[in-house]
Amino acid sequence: MTVDWPVWGLFLPLGILILLSSLDDLFLDAYFVVHWLRGKDGSERAAALPEKRIAIFVPLWKESAVIVGMVEHNLSAIRYRDYEFFIGAYPNDEPTLEAVRDLEERYARVHLAVCPHDGPTSKADCLNWIYQNMLLYEEKQAISFDIVVTHDAEDLIHPEALDSINRETERFGMVQIPVLPLPTPLGSWVHGVYCDEFAEWQLKDMPMRVAMGSFVPSNGVGTGYTRDALDQLATVDHNLIFEPGCLTEDYENGLRLHHLGVPQTFIPIGGAATREYFPRSLRGAIRQRTRWVTGIALQSWARHGWRGGRAQKFWFWRDRKGLLGNPIGLLANLLFVAGLVCWASGRVVMGQHMMSRQLLWVTAGLQVERLAVRFVCTARLYGIGFALGVPVRAFVANYINAVSTIRALWVYSSARLHGQPLVWLKTEHAYPSRNALAGHRRRLGEVLAGSGYISDDALASALGAQPAGVRLGRFLVERGEITEEELYEALSLQQSVPAGELAPDRVDGLVTRLLPRWVVRDWRILPYQISSGNLFLASPEVPSDEMTRAVRGFTRLSLRFRLVTPANFESLVRQLL
Repeated sequence: MTVDWPVWGLFLPLGILILLSSLDDLFLDAYFVVHWLRGKDGSERAAALPEKRIAIFVPLWKESAVIVGMVEHNLSAIRYRDYEFFIGAYPNDEPTLEAVRDLEERYARVHLAVCPHDGPTSKADCLNWIYQNMLLYEEKQAISFDIVVTHDAEDLIHPEALDSINRETERFGMVQIPVLPLPTPLGSWVHGVYCDEFAEWQLKDMPMRVAMGSFVPSNGVGTGYTRDALDQLATVDHNLIFEPGCLTEDYENGLRLHHLGVPQTFIPIGGAATREYFPRSLRGAIRQRTRWVTGIALQSWARHGWRGGRAQKFWFWRDRKGLLGNPIGLLANLLFVAGLVCWASGRVVMGQHMMSRQLLWVTAGLQVERLAVRFVCTARLYGIGFALGVPVRAFVANYINAVSTIRALWVYSSARLHGQPLVWLKTEHAYPSRNALAGHRRRLGEVLAGSGYISDDALASALGAQPAGVRLGRFLVERGEITEEELYEALSLQQSVPAGELAPDRVDGLVTRLLPRWVVRDWRILPYQISSGNLFLASPEVPSDEMTRAVRGFTRLSLRFRLVTPANFESLVRQLL
């Protein structure tokens, strides 16, 4: 037998590095288990409180394709009354500006905040200008917002999220809601990596940061700040609420507030959680993670060094060790495969390298423990079937993280060498379909009762008598509990789709011929106007993904739906077709 030295000669130093990197993982896992056995979750639930006024900040750069769906859905889903959206965009991003202006015209809660210069700059810079626009709005309206919540263009805000933030800001200056990727098929390996990693981060790492007394980094979305906390940031840093030079201003703000002594918390998973789709292509994931590594590991290191107590230094190490560990992880995967090939072909006698063999077994055991922890976290949130892919996705994660780290080192070094600023490394965003959003909307009965169309007792009685297969709204109309117009007003609130009677003189006769008659008849949908690249359609049915696909086969215009009563729809069809 011969020894394949190029492979096995690297195992010893590589194994030592992996062992050292794995020890803090083992410590954290043990700390988490002890904490869990003691029955502590890192946060105590505060009592319900009167609603504070909340401003939701959404910074945009080339997000015209998703921002309309994001706002429409969240306006219909959020179970909170006193909130408004402030959406930032750049002067040189006309499609996004047009989309937000349209939303601003349709919804009183939506306000456009235009940055004074072309983009992209940084997400933090855009957020700062949104904040300034909010101040002008407060001055004009003679009001004041108590809480600022940050979100992205692809976010699915949990219906109870604002209520949770409102409750916890009574005791904390910064509150972080859990952030989780939406579930995707098992074969979506790249997005599955996000599911695995976020499951572990949100179930274990974030609560342990709170438990250990370290800083809580903002996740960028689902983060609530009290005005007092933001005022402190502005006071110490020239009115900069968010650090414009940072690519990960969310992480930076968590650290800045911790240094100022502002209490922070993370709300454990079990209630509200922000959901979204993350990149599903290797290119998109690498681009996004390049920004994360650049901001969290490199910029933070340059700005803050290793100062702070033991807990903070521990988490600095956790956040930065990927600079070395990510490339090593990929190399370890390659050597593992090479070693298996050599061993299977009889070219290596492991007994000749006792120390390497023992180290190999120890590091292999630690890696199995790591995978087991991630499996449990993923299984809890996404099910055992999806969690079975954890070992395979670990290889995909190592590749993505290694390439992202190498790219981040190159981008950061080049920027420092040439004295250039780091700009917004935007990733492509997707928003869930209407069918995917259905489970996050308020129920029709809740909307009807909450809006005063029906009493709680009458609703409960109707629900008890509702026949199988009969829609609640139609059943209530037939019982005389509500009128058809009230039903469609409630559907409009639930779906964030405009509703109201459509007069024949508002219908363009030529536009009605855009769709074949069988489409109009089968899908009960009538095109009635074209304006600014939008096709407006009237229907007595709530728009569905299937309806949208049917119309998409005949036009590339953006679709804008309007709910009309069945009587109004049939009258229009008779008169115009």
